[in-house]
Amino acid sequence: MNTTTRTVAVGGTAPYAIHIGPGLLGDGARLAHTLRGRHALLVSDANVAPLYADGVTAALLAARPDLRVAHHVIAAGEAHKTLANFGSVIDALAAHGATRDACVLALGGGVVGDLAGFAAACWMRGIDCVQLPTTLLAMVDSSVGGKTAVDIPQGKNLVGAFHPPRAVIADTAALRSLPPRELRAGLAEVIKYGAIVDADFLRWLDAHCPALLAGDDTALATAIARSCAHKAAITERDPLEHGERALLNFGHTFGHAIEAEQGYGDGLNHGEAVAVGMVLAARLSAALGMASQHDADALQALLARFGLPTQVPAGLSPAALLARMYLDKKAQASGLRFVLWDGPGVARVVADVPHETVLAVLG
Repeated sequence: MNTTTRTVAVGGTAPYAIHIGPGLLGDGARLAHTLRGRHALLVSDANVAPLYADGVTAALLAARPDLRVAHHVIAAGEAHKTLANFGSVIDALAAHGATRDACVLALGGGVVGDLAGFAAACWMRGIDCVQLPTTLLAMVDSSVGGKTAVDIPQGKNLVGAFHPPRAVIADTAALRSLPPRELRAGLAEVIKYGAIVDADFLRWLDAHCPALLAGDDTALATAIARSCAHKAAITERDPLEHGERALLNFGHTFGHAIEAEQGYGDGLNHGEAVAVGMVLAARLSAALGMASQHDADALQALLARFGLPTQVPAGLSPAALLARMYLDKKAQASGLRFVLWDGPGVARVVADVPHETVLAVLG
């Protein structure tokens, strides 16, 4: 048994555990323990499946030879988190004869986790989903908390459901195959937790920046466990995002607008867009007199130290980005709503932010 595994418990009405450590994708007993029935559909993408899908299946079958495991592979990238690919997963579940006690195994990054989780939420009105995140971004963000969705041309994650996973199994060894850009993108979401609830974590991240960027196993495991513990605590208290959970969207209103305006193509990826969004949120906080410009500059400097972008990409119109924000799920009928901060570790939701101020920050 792997003695270096860390476990974070998520409570609430649908409790589950997050397992973090190296080699977990080959731990057949741990994987099989999460499955209640005999049918499993492993959903992955064209980048991840060749690396891990066969190994996960072999480990599962070694532990439970009675299992019927099918694979469904989609093209890689945010551009493929679509209703059409959601439909393809549903078709695969039907072809597999998946029953009410079947399980969807989401093996990949946030796109696969969101898409496969949404399909699990809808098949027979909800079957189990086990998240097997292979990117840092998915390990600390999308795999935890049960938010599942797909994108449509009008915006990101506009069609989805709350569907907590049965378990999250994060194999940190998978991060060794991650391109440096994807590792940095995940670190943006790690930094977010420090920004919204844990100023000491921001200082820890600053001190451990070289080790994290170098892929140090111990540093990464600590960062993942600390991030997951923060997200688990927040989602346990607010599972359906009626209050405190909205704090997790720090930087996301701006970030999602940038992603949508770029068309989920060759521009910034999600973590990079959130990094820019956090800088903009901190600037907006300063413009509204909530926090100091010094704090905004310090956050921007930390993100830049981690190799993340901090400026709105050239060619994106402030007016177009503002229009995207009005379609965002976090917008209210009365006007724009943002997660802003009073300084490091202290975030809150602010409603009815004047759009003139937002445009000034974007400009």
